[in-house]
Amino acid sequence: RITELHDYATLFVDGKYIGKIDRSKGENSIDLPAAISSDPLLEILVEGMGRVNFAEYLIDRKGITDRVTLNGMTLMNWEIVNLPMEEGFLKNLTFDEKQTTRPGLFFKGSFELDKTGDTYLDVSKWEKGIAWINGHNLGRYWSIGPQKRLYCPASWLNKGSNEVILFDQHCLSARTICGVTALEP
Repeated sequence: RITELHDYATLFVDGKYIGKIDRSKGENSIDLPAAISSDPLLEILVEGMGRVNFAEYLIDRKGITDRVTLNGMTLMNWEIVNLPMEEGFLKNLTFDEKQTTRPGLFFKGSFELDKTGDTYLDVSKWEKGIAWINGHNLGRYWSIGPQKRLYCPASWLNKGSNEVILFDQHCLSARTICGVTALEP
């Protein structure tokens, strides 16, 4: 049980994906499988999403804002690691083509342009994550919407080679992305 998760978490035991907990759906717990190793490792990838900005919810802290318990016992001695999601961090990423069964992956691709212009990046085939073009953060997307196409100004695109990076919390392999001329299909 995660008490007061703000807002979304994917959970892993010994590197194996177990599932997700979503505050917006009122979820706060998940069943963990029986431990295979003698010293199991629980990892929780937490995403802070938009802020609630009204009434008593005006102060909307992000992350695990209270505690994590297992069978009623509070788990202690956490190691917290940030994913800074900034230019320097992205430039130092290494990409590996090997298959994995652990979601929470970065994907990188490239495309060529003869001319540039304002466009929208269609990420509707992806699940939930963040997109960058040539080092510029385009924003977040989620298959449930509303963000399925992200605006990309012409000034962020290059004639010739362009790079796209996505961090997706659930996809295990790359999916297609395309540029389109309108926000709505």
